[in-house]
Amino acid sequence: MLTGLSLLFVGAVLFINGLWMLGRIADREIIFINLFAGIVTGAVAFKTAFGLGASLVEVRMGALTLMFTATYMWVAVNRILELDGRGLGWFSLLVAMTVAPVMVQEWSAASSVLGAWLAISWGIWTVLWAMNFAHLTLGWRIERATGRVTLLSGIFTGWGPAMLLLNGG
Repeated sequence: MLTGLSLLFVGAVLFINGLWMLGRIADREIIFINLFAGIVTGAVAFKTAFGLGASLVEVRMGALTLMFTATYMWVAVNRILELDGRGLGWFSLLVAMTVAPVMVQEWSAASSVLGAWLAISWGIWTVLWAMNFAHLTLGWRIERATGRVTLLSGIFTGWGPAMLLLNGG
């Protein structure tokens, strides 16, 4: 059930951040959802990774979830302090390099629709973090494309699956 909880807020923050990148929401309006999603995913990650007797799989999932948490918190801090995002861009490159092998591992282990969805989601998230690196650090003018990918990934890798999980699907 914690996966559904996390994914619900991953979906919400990606959707809202996508709208922001597309110019539909002002900079300061995304601060709250990024902080809130960071707190929710952080709490889930800490419970998962640092619970008494946590297995290697639980620590791994907690660590990977904290990559999302750090990203959302960093976006919020960038908006609060009006920073240019280059540091977040470099972090995004590190995260993309970290999660790309996760996509490959999940794909090779996928034995169900859920497993395939998870592998595809890791692939989409890898691309999304790489796009943020290219935009924020390298200065590529792909903000609109990144905004569209962010918005759609919020729906298809976060919110939609969360709704299924939270409703017993």
